[in-house]
Amino acid sequence: MCGIIGYIGDKKASPILINGLLCLEYRGYDSAGIATLEKDGITVKKDKGRVKNLYDLPGIDDLTGTIGIAHTRWATHGKPSMENSHPHLDNSSTFAVVHNGIIENYNELKEFLSEKGYHFLSQTDTEVIPNLIHYYFEQDTKKDDEQLLRAVKSTCDDLKGSYALEVISPLCPDRIIVVRKDSPLVIGTCEKENHIASDIPAILNFTKNFYLLNDQEYAVVYKDHIRFFDSSLVEHSKAINNIEWDAASAEKDGFEDYMLKEIFEQPNAIRETIGSRFRLGEKCSFDDIAISKEYLSSLNKIYLVACGTAMHAGLVAKNTFEKLCRIPCEVEVASEFRYRDPILDEKTLCIFISQSGETADTIAALKLAKQKGCKTLSVTNVIGSSITREADYTVYTHAGPEIAVASTKAYTSQIVLLTILAMYFAETLESYPTEKIEELKASLLDLPAKIETVLENIEDIKAFAKKVYTQKDMFFLGRGVDYAASMEGSLKVKEISYIHSEAYAGGELKHGPIALIENGVTVIGVITEPKLVEKTISNMQEIITRGANTLVVTNQVLPNGHFRSVINIPETDPLISPILSIIPLQCLAYYISKNKGLDVDKPRNLAKSVTVE
Repeated sequence: MCGIIGYIGDKKASPILINGLLCLEYRGYDSAGIATLEKDGITVKKDKGRVKNLYDLPGIDDLTGTIGIAHTRWATHGKPSMENSHPHLDNSSTFAVVHNGIIENYNELKEFLSEKGYHFLSQTDTEVIPNLIHYYFEQDTKKDDEQLLRAVKSTCDDLKGSYALEVISPLCPDRIIVVRKDSPLVIGTCEKENHIASDIPAILNFTKNFYLLNDQEYAVVYKDHIRFFDSSLVEHSKAINNIEWDAASAEKDGFEDYMLKEIFEQPNAIRETIGSRFRLGEKCSFDDIAISKEYLSSLNKIYLVACGTAMHAGLVAKNTFEKLCRIPCEVEVASEFRYRDPILDEKTLCIFISQSGETADTIAALKLAKQKGCKTLSVTNVIGSSITREADYTVYTHAGPEIAVASTKAYTSQIVLLTILAMYFAETLESYPTEKIEELKASLLDLPAKIETVLENIEDIKAFAKKVYTQKDMFFLGRGVDYAASMEGSLKVKEISYIHSEAYAGGELKHGPIALIENGVTVIGVITEPKLVEKTISNMQEIITRGANTLVVTNQVLPNGHFRSVINIPETDPLISPILSIIPLQCLAYYISKNKGLDVDKPRNLAKSVTVE
């Protein structure tokens, strides 16, 4: 959720900070603010609403400070308001803080500080932080250049929960102190200035050289150098990372919305994800993970753990792992996984899927798996993200920056990478016929061109969206992997059009859901699995007789006249058909939302990176 920006250098900070916040809008937020160090102390400008509202605040153009911090807030404690917006100050206005995360014990800390004479202006958990910093700063009898760093460290020792923090003070007017725990934070460095952000794309225009902070690692950021400290404040050196993303790739490139751009980027994202992982006639290559035949043979289960769209990618991959590797595979919602005492041991492989690599529930589930002795493997799109530093192994999709909140190219890239991983395991285990794996490889290599074909023929989807965008309810139907695709299609409609939508396995219709079908309701069916065509047609017929308005996405030959609207997609291996069948469903959700006049890229109440539970 929330976004963080920081700047220290020779330039005027306020426009750089506001521009950085604009780059983070896709994360989701309800208020925004900045704080800069001015000649007379800290100046804070903040309010609820959009980042652009900051331009209208009195005195914003008069800020001349070259050091500042900024924040977009997504409300957790306290309603959206100016008072609850970040940055927050201590009672003496000596310390300013922005915070991403949740402080779980803030009530106890607030009570402690109240007893010490501190008072609070907001309902947030964050406001305890600058006041704790003030408390520990005043308690410290050793008055030296590290006093503020020690106060921040003592404060963090008291905090339970997650946080990424930036701290500035006129008492130390040449630095920003930052620290993170379970929330993302990166530092971009260039000559005579440094930038801080929640996400790399927000500051790619300035640099491609980044420091990636570890959990409970502190950095004291000056304009011309950075000092790093571990959780005990022992200073250490740190390697710099060069990020190859082009900042232009995070812009719209002539498309009306990021989501549409990212839908059309899927062919290239898949090509990049396949990369050099395999060629026809050659085995799959995963030199970045050390998983042996002996280890794979010892496994009694594979868990695929994720949230939302990434979990739907896991549902598709489950079928592939089980068919190719003959290892039982379970898909778990990360937020449920660690609370149900799962049966885990050294014979369990846990694969964690997260586009951002910062999904709090997924990271927490990963830590549990490691405690239980499992090998852990992360699948993510972001180099250096938190999940990559926790997992034993990491494999990357190469989808590039995904800005729209509703995931599209990350989802299809995840399925592709998981499919390649399943093939790699199968080749290592010799558990599936070589010729069949070669056929699957050929199908994967053909996918980009087939997606391009689908995207060249979306007029029927546009027309259907125009007919149904006023509906209040919508249903999706599928069997096998088509059910997984239906779940993702339904989620896309919910996310960006706010239409109530549900997905059902076709065989479950008569066990309750068919009671919801009435005259004129829209039902979208996905039919790509050859062995389930007749069964799914039968299920669809049951709803047509009850007056449903139907759309079918298929690559099979269907009887003429059965369905009102049919979207034909190219045929491919059934294991990866959800990669093709989801494309028209993504487009359907997009055009329904556009017909309703909604903000496609930033749907209400949602955020790109869910960095709190």
